[in-house]
Amino acid sequence: MMTRYARCAMVLVAVLSSCGRVDEARETETKIELGGTMSFEDVAARRRSVREFSDKRLNENELLKILFAAQGITDPGSGHRSVPSAGATYPLEVYVVSPDSVLHYDPSSNSMKKVVQGDMRADLAEAALGQSVVRSAPASVVITGFATRTTQRYGERGHRYVYMEAGHAAQNVLLQAVSLGLVGVPIGAFDDREVESILGCGPGEKALYILPVGHPVK
Repeated sequence: MMTRYARCAMVLVAVLSSCGRVDEARETETKIELGGTMSFEDVAARRRSVREFSDKRLNENELLKILFAAQGITDPGSGHRSVPSAGATYPLEVYVVSPDSVLHYDPSSNSMKKVVQGDMRADLAEAALGQSVVRSAPASVVITGFATRTTQRYGERGHRYVYMEAGHAAQNVLLQAVSLGLVGVPIGAFDDREVESILGCGPGEKALYILPVGHPVK
């Protein structure tokens, strides 16, 4: 006849096995293939600021992988994203200026929504003090931020945290581009208000970074 201790041991084993299966299932659900087969060391070594691109456009899959690297949700349970964020306040928004439209990235569905119709690259280049790389790029990732999401918790120092997070996101974009066989360049010289007008930014939303990305010239 089974003792009380034996029954307890069997229950414990069953519970632990069940937890293992749950963790395994959760790991399977959240595992996302981000880039190519290069090691991080190779990606980091190959990253360079490149200002010339071929005429080839980026496809939707390439764009989504780049946007996921910038702000994708890596843990659906907690909502944590691909970059560090002070207090998980996530002040950043991410856009793509393409030859057809301006698209806004939705991390919750890992999808893009059209917010402006038409080719706004020339306007964005003008806002970026006439830099031709912004006009010629097949896609420019633009990072904006709502500082209040962070400052309401951390006060004025929250502004610094927003800039830090924008830097994390920008580096992820550039490294992901390399892993996909693409190239890019960070742009910090631009008229904030003009960029915000092009994107149709809401009140309190500030332009932080422009990252032209494309296929390299062969």
